[in-house]
Amino acid sequence: MANVRLQGITRRFTNTTAIENITFEVPDGEFWVMVGPSGCGKSTILRTIAGLETATGGNLYIGDTLMNGVPARARDVAMVFQNYALYPHMTVAENLAFGLRMRSFEKKMVRERVETVARSLDISHLLDRKPKQLSGGQQQRVALGRAIARQPQVFLLDEPLSNLDAQLRDDTRAELKQLHQKVGITTIYVTHDQVEAMTLADQIIVLNQGRIQQIGDPQNIYARPANRMVATFLGSPPMNILSATYTGEVFQIGNESLPCPFALRNKLKLPEGKTFDLGIRPEHIWIEPQTPPEEKEYGQLVIEVHVVEPLGREILVRGRLPESGVVVNFQAGADWRGRPGDRLTIQLDLNQLFVFDSTTGDTLYP
Repeated sequence: MANVRLQGITRRFTNTTAIENITFEVPDGEFWVMVGPSGCGKSTILRTIAGLETATGGNLYIGDTLMNGVPARARDVAMVFQNYALYPHMTVAENLAFGLRMRSFEKKMVRERVETVARSLDISHLLDRKPKQLSGGQQQRVALGRAIARQPQVFLLDEPLSNLDAQLRDDTRAELKQLHQKVGITTIYVTHDQVEAMTLADQIIVLNQGRIQQIGDPQNIYARPANRMVATFLGSPPMNILSATYTGEVFQIGNESLPCPFALRNKLKLPEGKTFDLGIRPEHIWIEPQTPPEEKEYGQLVIEVHVVEPLGREILVRGRLPESGVVVNFQAGADWRGRPGDRLTIQLDLNQLFVFDSTTGDTLYP
């Protein structure tokens, strides 16, 4: 096992820059997740670490060894792809053993390691089958097992759960976390699914348009996002963004207004007449006449219900401010009975308000 260090890694193609000035270090044995929208550069970074892409700038280290120019086969990393990449003509046992045989391990050691990995992934009963005889979840376990059997220094996972159905994805995600706790291999995991990122990661790297937006532990990124992109990407339902003009202790949102909390006014000294993007998460919005939390500053908005989505234990409500059309998402209790077209008064916990620069998207508050 080893740490992975990227220093100013850049990858340019003829007409575009895929990633630019990527710098971070994954400590030995930690599980880091790269997350971001499609096309943001996640897989390019992973492939560069694996040696499948060549950086056009910067340095890459695995352990203390500079990997620039080192071919993929000599990097001692194992990669699991989105499409599994199993050999269809080989049995499960042969797939698990393939990497070991290519490295000239003794037959006895190959057999022992294959059996050990198969037991840990609960696929011992599948060793004589071929990939076409397996379900998607079973194929994914075989792909993971093949990588684990090599006992590499670094484990690279490129959206390995995206082809699984929802229930199997949840189960496999939990198994993957337990597996990492057991084997302790330095792991870098790529996904566009923010739930996977939040639940799996020791640290999250949020990417957008080929650049790092923020690095931090899941809870810290959720609570203190660096900018509007990070704030809206992490969280389900996503953070609400309300364009508002500051007009002297009040934020004007169309024909509606929200008081500006004292702590916010005191910290930012907002200029009157300037427009900001306000952010508030759905869990900090509730429907009147529920009693507001004690010692909380709160504001009210009137919205028109647009879509009602029952989720069992709660109901997701999508509404709009009638005059401006600004969308507001929030959660109601399972016993709430509302319909599209209803007008509601909602209350917002202003102590949970975020303020973003409307031009750059940078977080101004908190």
